[in-house]
Amino acid sequence: MRLLLPSLLLAALPLSGCASFVGDVQPFPVHPAAATAAYGPQTAYVQPVSGDGGGSIFAGARDGSGNPGIRLFQDNKAREVGDLLTIVLVESTSARSNAQTGISKSSTIGMGAPTIFGQQVTLNGQNVLQAEVEAARQFAGQGNSTQSNALAGNITVTVIERLPNGNLRVAGEKQVRLNQGDELVQVQGIVRASDIGPDNRVSSDRVGNAQILYGGRGAMARSNAMGWLGRFFNSAAAPY
Repeated sequence: MRLLLPSLLLAALPLSGCASFVGDVQPFPVHPAAATAAYGPQTAYVQPVSGDGGGSIFAGARDGSGNPGIRLFQDNKAREVGDLLTIVLVESTSARSNAQTGISKSSTIGMGAPTIFGQQVTLNGQNVLQAEVEAARQFAGQGNSTQSNALAGNITVTVIERLPNGNLRVAGEKQVRLNQGDELVQVQGIVRASDIGPDNRVSSDRVGNAQILYGGRGAMARSNAMGWLGRFFNSAAAPY
């Protein structure tokens, strides 16, 4: 026993570093085009050339790539790669499951004592050929499960890809650093351009293939997580 405890402590030392990160939220993999759409390529600004618009007063209103910077006949809704879009989080889910099963079966088999040549077969005055069998079995099972989740708020994402059918692939995250840790909100999905409101907002229940993550990192998140030894004894690998 004296040798067992130090051995367990030495075996736990390599895992102590991993255990300190138990409870931290793991973000979704970011789409390869997200970084380019969010920050843009590192290109130098191109000074617009005056007079290239045929005398228009908006000839100089162009960005570094030469695209028009002012849309005279379009609203300000997101439609191009790099545009910003606000997603209103209105997630609310509720699930409840109830199962109950009962099985019962019983049977009885009896056989009277037969006679041979008109005489009963006995041993010490007892009928040895008389038999009776009884069997019974019963099973009862019951299970209940209830879960509900709600998430509300706003997050602004970036259009990272414009699909051939006009839909927009968006991705973005929000990180808030608090005194005891960080809070992370991450959203990815596909938005239909017609679902975007005039205020450049769309609700999260209209985001296709949505991946929504909310969680924390740091001391607060880790304090709510079960340790590695407790997770072992609550896993399928537990010997009992």
